[in-house]
Amino acid sequence: MSNINKTVVVGMSGGVDSSVAAYLLQKQGYKVQGLFMQNWQNEPGEVCTSEIDFNDASRVCDQLNIPLHKANFSDEYWDRVFKEFLSEHEKGRTPNPDILCNREIKFKSFLDYAIKIGADHIATGHYAKIEHQKDKSLLMRSKDLNKDQTYFLHEVTGKEFAKCIFPLENLNKNEVREIAENNKFINYDKKDSVGICFVGERNLKDFLKRFIKFESGDIKDSDGNIVGTHPGALLFTQGQRQGLNVGGVKDKPELPWYVYDKSIELNEVYVCQGEFNNFLMSDGLLMEEMKWINETIPPEKLECEVQVRHRGKPVKCDAHFMDQGVRLRFSEQIRAIAPGQSAVLYKNNECLGGGIIAKALKD
Repeated sequence: MSNINKTVVVGMSGGVDSSVAAYLLQKQGYKVQGLFMQNWQNEPGEVCTSEIDFNDASRVCDQLNIPLHKANFSDEYWDRVFKEFLSEHEKGRTPNPDILCNREIKFKSFLDYAIKIGADHIATGHYAKIEHQKDKSLLMRSKDLNKDQTYFLHEVTGKEFAKCIFPLENLNKNEVREIAENNKFINYDKKDSVGICFVGERNLKDFLKRFIKFESGDIKDSDGNIVGTHPGALLFTQGQRQGLNVGGVKDKPELPWYVYDKSIELNEVYVCQGEFNNFLMSDGLLMEEMKWINETIPPEKLECEVQVRHRGKPVKCDAHFMDQGVRLRFSEQIRAIAPGQSAVLYKNNECLGGGIIAKALKD
């Protein structure tokens, strides 16, 4: 089927990936338009990175001679992403707002907006792949496994993926930068964004202080000894090493300390020594409701792979689907599982979906 006369609206972030995605679609014969999403309203006086990103996106769109729309989704972001992000932190969990942002904004608000302005499809610069099979759209890992972003996309549904194109599915990052450099895009060497999608590269503790009250408390080792103090247990997550300021403890070896648990009720953080201390290791996990990308009748048991963080090693597991959640048993131990993060299930490089981690389990 010819791509001519098919309109694709590309989510333009100002980064190199979405810029190359727009270029590739244009080369394939699509009528391409860009859409820049503003998802966060900065406070007066703050450095507004979104203005810099919008200018970069504008310059690339000018080079490609395509229109660039701008939509403000900050109200939707606040109501459907940020409030849940704060609520999870207050419960002492470690949320992943990028997953919520994809589900609620980039593949919902953006899709609705794009269709209103005449789009046949939407596209983004994500490293992921879609396979269409009969009435289903499957989410598959990208060619560049180091950049694969299917973990962040597992709460988007097949119905939304049916309207979506991922032009970078068969490219690695170096190839993308090379295409951008060859086309003299201003952002060909722009570094990848890091940090939480709306916070950017600012200090998370200072940012959260604007919305949540923190109280200092004790840091204890596995024997119950106080080895330090913390500015607020809510700020720490399993596996964390930075920001503990624990060291030189009497009768303890000079090994780094890591968070293995915390108590919000007692406002205490619990630490152990050694990167692979047994306190940090888990044999399985309990997951809340499984969100399937494509609706299916859940099996009683499924042999698959689980990934508990972006770029985490996929580990074979048995998934047992119960009335209340899913119990996973790993083929090998996984380190530093954090409640509130997502466990995402895969089978033969297909992302099946996932759910929020309720707790880590040991045999």
